[in-house]
Amino acid sequence: MLPPLPRARLQSWFVRVCSCVLVWTCLAQLIAVGDLWSGSSRLPEAAPSSPYSWGWNASARFFLSLINSERLSLRSQPLFPPTASPPYVPLRVYKSNGYLKVSCNGGLNQMRSEICDMVTVARFLNLTLVVPELDKRSFWADTSNFDDIFDVDHFIGTLRDQVHIVKRIPKRISKKSLNYILEMPPISWSNENYYLKQILPLFNKYSVIHFNKTDARLANNGLPLEFQKLRCHVNYEALKFTSQIEALGNKLIKILQERGSYVALHLRYEMDMLAFSGCTRGCSMEEASELKRLRYAYPWWREKEIDSEAKRLQGLCPLTPEETSLVLQALGFDNGTQIYIASGEIYCSDRRLTNLRAAYPRLVRKEMLLDPEDLRQYQNHSSQMAALDYMVSISSDIFIPTYDGNMAKVVQGHRRYLGFRKSIVLDRRKLVDLLDLHANETLSWAEFTGAIKKIHENRFGQPSCRKVMNNKPKEEDYFYANPYECLVNSTDCDESSNSLHILR
Repeated sequence: MLPPLPRARLQSWFVRVCSCVLVWTCLAQLIAVGDLWSGSSRLPEAAPSSPYSWGWNASARFFLSLINSERLSLRSQPLFPPTASPPYVPLRVYKSNGYLKVSCNGGLNQMRSEICDMVTVARFLNLTLVVPELDKRSFWADTSNFDDIFDVDHFIGTLRDQVHIVKRIPKRISKKSLNYILEMPPISWSNENYYLKQILPLFNKYSVIHFNKTDARLANNGLPLEFQKLRCHVNYEALKFTSQIEALGNKLIKILQERGSYVALHLRYEMDMLAFSGCTRGCSMEEASELKRLRYAYPWWREKEIDSEAKRLQGLCPLTPEETSLVLQALGFDNGTQIYIASGEIYCSDRRLTNLRAAYPRLVRKEMLLDPEDLRQYQNHSSQMAALDYMVSISSDIFIPTYDGNMAKVVQGHRRYLGFRKSIVLDRRKLVDLLDLHANETLSWAEFTGAIKKIHENRFGQPSCRKVMNNKPKEEDYFYANPYECLVNSTDCDESSNSLHILR
């Protein structure tokens, strides 16, 4: 057995060990502080103190993007680069007035705008938002959840300086609140005052309010500037697709770009659109009857008997593939143009796409460019497939929608946000007149092409004010198609001249 160490040596050894531990602890703390300090330039100095304040981060990133867009070409770097999760902004501290649960309705791009609106509502009512539920009962019957399409952790983390977001209502709240949950659809096109005066007081009685319908429930215009910017912050920064969708979308974009420049054509000639709009131009009697039966099969669709030709003459129908072929040729796109069809299955595509394919042999779809195995997991998930088309459309050299539906509007707005990338917004009401005049040989081809180019010379997605129509919100310009408050100094928007001055 070894003799015990002398007391003096034991004390000396103990002091040395403690000193080493202290030194290493201090060193570790210094390194941590150094990392935090080096990353501080990416974070605001403090969470917003006012419930209506807006951090510098969104506007700063916007101006940086404007500068970068001048330096970089369209293809210099992907729009959706795979990146590690960024350091999130500091948590906003506020007393929550209750939980807001929302159920979105419609297709992917309609739900996207609804999510932006509901985050904004939660922000100015100081609520805790539950991660939105996506529509599973629509025509597409897509079973996708929020986290099947969007990066839910990025969504929560990016918005933590604005709104508390939880993945589900806590059990202690849900059990206690079974009799204190109010289900309701808010009134369409409502402004800040409606939510503050009519919705907020309801939280004195209910712990949870469930908005069971959220399409177009926030006004396009008349909201404070910081809330309009928040809608953009959610749309263009917080709503990030999952890494799997972004990887496949980037692969698709790379394939297209390696083949040259390309036009993304949102050809909205799909079965659901034709059935619910009643537009049957070019369809056989059997096809028109099939579409009508589908319309009657959905009780929630109120308009049953529809005059197809009358709607077409009003410009309320999507262009047919045959009409689209003529319009593209008239606009000057030659037969060497690579065209990507960004849409679901075209109705009776084998027959209806014949003219378009003949005029444009380089007509492609994602199913033609990707291995079937790549798309296997996305089959029967229309919203996930639409997310791929969204990415391709955002990255395209030119975007052309044949109908002004939700995808057309949201993509157009996103391309404006990215520096006014060219989007040709077709004037269908004028087009159908010209198409009919050319069909009956009243207009020669030269006259037809000249007229087409003339009416679209100012419809390329240039800077413009949003059209405001008091008491007619359905007829005014849609916020997500032209979110000018996020692009320019809104005080410079002269609606009488419909022009804007872009800040560079």
